[in-house]
Amino acid sequence: MPNNNKQQASFIKSRKHAPQFRVTLPAPALAMLATLGMPAAHAAPDNVIDQSIPAVQVSGAKAPAGPVSANDKFTAPLLDTPKSVTVVTAETISQTGAVSLTDALRTVPGITIGAAEGGNPVGDNLFIRGYNAQTDTYIDGIRDAGSQSREIFNLEQVEVVKGPNSAYGGRSSAGGGVNLVSKTAQAYDFNSASVGIGSDKYKRITGDVNRALGSNSAFRLNVMAHENDVPGRKVVGGKRWGVAPTVTFGLTGPDRAIVSVYHLTSHEIPDTGIPFNNPVTSGADVGKNGNGTPFAVDRETFYGLANRDFRDTKSDVGTIDLRHEFSKALSLRNVTRYGKSTNDYVWTQPDDSKGNTVRYGTVWRRANTRATETATIANVTSLSGELAAAGLKHSFNTGIEFDRETTDRGSYIFTPGTNNPLTGTFTCPTSGAATLYNCTTLANPNPDDPWVATRSRSGALTHVSTKTRAAYAFDTIEIDPRWLLNLGLRWDDFQSTLDTLPTATTAAAHATVDTDFVSSQAGIVYKPSKNGSIYLSYASSATPPGNDGGDGLDALTAVVQNLQPQRSRNIELGTKWDLLPGGRLSVTGALFKSTMNNARVTAPDGTTQNVGRKEIRGVELGFSGKLASAWTVFGGYTWLDAEIADNGYIASGSSFVPSPYNGNRFPSTPKNSASLWTSYAFTKGFTAGFGVSAMSKVYANVNNNKAVPGYARFDAMASYAVTKDIALQLNLQNLTDKLYFDKVSSPHYAGVAPGRSATLTANFKF
Repeated sequence: MPNNNKQQASFIKSRKHAPQFRVTLPAPALAMLATLGMPAAHAAPDNVIDQSIPAVQVSGAKAPAGPVSANDKFTAPLLDTPKSVTVVTAETISQTGAVSLTDALRTVPGITIGAAEGGNPVGDNLFIRGYNAQTDTYIDGIRDAGSQSREIFNLEQVEVVKGPNSAYGGRSSAGGGVNLVSKTAQAYDFNSASVGIGSDKYKRITGDVNRALGSNSAFRLNVMAHENDVPGRKVVGGKRWGVAPTVTFGLTGPDRAIVSVYHLTSHEIPDTGIPFNNPVTSGADVGKNGNGTPFAVDRETFYGLANRDFRDTKSDVGTIDLRHEFSKALSLRNVTRYGKSTNDYVWTQPDDSKGNTVRYGTVWRRANTRATETATIANVTSLSGELAAAGLKHSFNTGIEFDRETTDRGSYIFTPGTNNPLTGTFTCPTSGAATLYNCTTLANPNPDDPWVATRSRSGALTHVSTKTRAAYAFDTIEIDPRWLLNLGLRWDDFQSTLDTLPTATTAAAHATVDTDFVSSQAGIVYKPSKNGSIYLSYASSATPPGNDGGDGLDALTAVVQNLQPQRSRNIELGTKWDLLPGGRLSVTGALFKSTMNNARVTAPDGTTQNVGRKEIRGVELGFSGKLASAWTVFGGYTWLDAEIADNGYIASGSSFVPSPYNGNRFPSTPKNSASLWTSYAFTKGFTAGFGVSAMSKVYANVNNNKAVPGYARFDAMASYAVTKDIALQLNLQNLTDKLYFDKVSSPHYAGVAPGRSATLTANFKF
């Protein structure tokens, strides 16, 4: 194959997660799950089964010792790629009991989860190395647009790329991106399933069936149904189901076609979190000054309304992946994908913006609403291979990308409205029936209050259409066996248009941006030995206005439409080693500095301009693999010194003065974060695991006067193989029932992390 990464699927071991019991499956999922009962034509050998999921063996090639990426834009093995990349394998996902993408990413330090506020929708709001990476999620290398909460039932592994990512993915943040690697059909038959039950009404069931279709094709089906309440939180919870069939034609020939479909539906009541105890520095309430942390109320306190709040999502993705091998050293690939996602919700924010919590001990139940549909069609054509020129070896990948995204975003309105009718403002001097239950008490809110209103869709519909064209080239040049040069260049043409329909109370809005930008990366790699590398690299990123298609923080507006893309630069010095016999333990380390010199802020004349500056210096350490044949480890440590060097200007009377927040820390960015997951197979049938996730204080705003304290969370796992085909796994999450906050990016509230829980899963292969 053209590069070592092309055979990545041959090395990945896959294990299913813990599905659960007595889940009511929709008819389509039941029908597909029923196929698990079909007799296998020929079962996979026992030695390629890891408890419940088959591990694919390599034929004719030796697997790389360390982690392997599925991203074919990496033109060298990860050991020789001058970039920080963390691979969360299916085994780690399964052992930790993860059932969502955010669960899986808990094992990766340097990532935090943002709250749904400030323009961000409810969903996977990721921050990587301090930068908002909400739009930087990819499925098999193609951007996955739209606000979603992603599942893991159809994932082979999760790859986190740290640092500016625009050379690989186009428009992106300076922090990095997350690539989800999907399961594909294999050349032999196997069946597996798992059923789980647990505390807090936890039920989960998954199934995975693979069938060889003759000698050259195969079919694979993954299904999932899940339901649970959030441990330690009143009312919050939901259910979801998903199905993902895939067919591969041409498993052995030079031509291959992979056709896949993915569907996920969810229904839930989203979490409202707990408001901050606001600092008050002046006025009549200064004596009631809060400490800037979330209020010390009972962990179960829920400020929403059970008969009003909801969140319904749906995601459908279809992909056709065509590949042709001209030779072992040259291949062509074309991928076409169509996807549509919806995200509808009414979600209560416990609003503190008018001082209700300090003055009156009350909370305004502000209804944040959204009704969004995003459709995407993308096509990527790439040519990759190896060649020798001028006495140098090249491993290259070059291609073109076309993408179109359309988003229709609306909201809901209520009759009567959601303001306090006693005052006609957003203040709540009282609570209960007199306010139509739009205001409640801080200490003891009742989610079952008989709130009554008629809900309808607002006429203020916003339509956003975004088109991108891109061309890229990557090359790893082997100067000699000890020195490698890694180069990458990408050109993007980005066009986005926003139109909002007028209503009786709002005017029509129109904004458009048409820009192009070039992103680059370069790295020099020195290999003191075959199992180690030392690198120095440079990379850039560009974030144009309207980057997120109008569905979040960087939405296009008339104010920002004429601005240039925000550009970031990153310099990194790192090292990677595959240690111990067979290279079974991979360790990495990196020092880096990231700078955004033209961040969007308020300029001296009050307009929005590219005149701000942000700086991050950091250290990252990582490890994964085996310390011994029975002892696995995975984890790392990240230190981030994230400074808002220049936050622009603020209004002071009739003029503007420099921001008082210059020099403050980034919000949503802990200075220290670390994680560890380790497991030990005491016998052939019994394995136990232990994990810890920890981070230091996280600020919620640029003022740095609201924050959540640091924490350390502990988890444990034990699995026992009852027979060669049946294994039981017990997961205990948040062992100490630690109260901590895991979603922080809003200055109004913080998201409460789940409390202690237990799940028992039975894994089957048959």
